[in-house]
Amino acid sequence: MKTTIPEGYKSILSIYDTQKAISLLKRLFEDNLGAKLNLYRVSAPLFVDEKSGLNDNLNGYERPVSFDILRSDHRAEVVQSLAKWKRLALKRYGFFPGKGIYTDMNAIRRDEDELDNLHSVYVDQWDWEKVILAENRNLDYLKLTVMDIVSAICDTQDTMQAIYPQLSVLPKLKRQVSFVTAQQLEDMYPGLTSKERENAYLKEHGTAFIIGIGAPLRSGKPHDGRAPDYDDWSLNGDIMFWNELLGCAFEISSMGIRVDPAALDRQLTQAGCDDRRELPYHKALLNGELPLTIGGGIGQSRLSMLLLGKAHIGEVQASIWDGDTMEICEKAGVILL
Repeated sequence: MKTTIPEGYKSILSIYDTQKAISLLKRLFEDNLGAKLNLYRVSAPLFVDEKSGLNDNLNGYERPVSFDILRSDHRAEVVQSLAKWKRLALKRYGFFPGKGIYTDMNAIRRDEDELDNLHSVYVDQWDWEKVILAENRNLDYLKLTVMDIVSAICDTQDTMQAIYPQLSVLPKLKRQVSFVTAQQLEDMYPGLTSKERENAYLKEHGTAFIIGIGAPLRSGKPHDGRAPDYDDWSLNGDIMFWNELLGCAFEISSMGIRVDPAALDRQLTQAGCDDRRELPYHKALLNGELPLTIGGGIGQSRLSMLLLGKAHIGEVQASIWDGDTMEICEKAGVILL
């Protein structure tokens, strides 16, 4: 998907009103999310030790931004997500099952090759994680959590439209979630790419959770890439809404029940990543020293785009853009922050 601005598009809110609305939206959503999932706000790192195993390697090819630190033997890496750090933090906090944390995560994705309406070099999201019991490691618990997150998003939209009546021209997000597995999508649309399958399904259903991201499907290819050492590939997925303005499936959250020792052991071998077994984080997890958890990330700029009716992610976050993107937006009267 290349940068395209819908014909006749005009921002509903002015630049300054957009900034005020983003601030309010974030406070409202944090309160809604924290209340529904029993989460508490904490501080989180911007960078971690490169030898700790705590950074997320995403699809395996993205290079983290790293730098040396004076009087230190190790290099530091800017986090690519906090998926592993959060689980270690929950152990330190000593939280009981049913209680969790959320925090701001800011990252730099310098190898992002899709700078378009939805993708940026700069990533901002709410990272959250909650301790669960062994009996919670099932699809029913995952689905209940997904419905709580969708409810928090829809509640936030309702409040924002009450405070900013001009936003009421935007379509209401569908609260009912349609659950579908990645394999079912492949079976339904065998001739389409994974992104095309998402578009076809979301256009019909409005709100969906696609289950099973990371493991190869019967075609031999995964629906999408997912690191082998945080989500259990059979108990994870993506929350998506249909974006009427852009005419596409719009991912808001990647989340899932995290690997237990058995799932980590299996997925490291399946992904050809057995070398990670010697990293401190992975050793602790394989030895059963970390709590069982569920968690994920929820895009802050993505949610702001969706609830404020923005056509380009650069309208709600400050980043660096290529010349073509800047020219397209300038011609369409879209102001990039």
